[in-house]
Amino acid sequence: MNIFMTSSLGTYGMIVWLVVLFALMYFLMIRPQQKEAKKKNAMLSELAIGDTILTTSGFYGVVIDINDEANIVIVEFGNNKNCRIPMDKNAIVQVEKPEEANS
Repeated sequence: MNIFMTSSLGTYGMIVWLVVLFALMYFLMIRPQQKEAKKKNAMLSELAIGDTILTTSGFYGVVIDINDEANIVIVEFGNNKNCRIPMDKNAIVQVEKPEEANS
């Protein structure tokens, strides 16, 4: 009878450890990633024409036009006003508002 009690406690103990492991993985990996995604979505939703952006490639540019349906922005790079490139909104890493740049 003692053998059955030990094996059932071992099974319950293993289940408890698995639950603790998954909870730890959630709080250390999944939750911070979700918070970062919400932060990026909030940043992209506040994007406006005239904002200075930094792309994932490391280029700085100014937003000229925004197409929310296609998730595309047209960005002007450098001093040459003819260098306007359409790009995906998800390639934007950082946004700086014009009033923040003057401060």
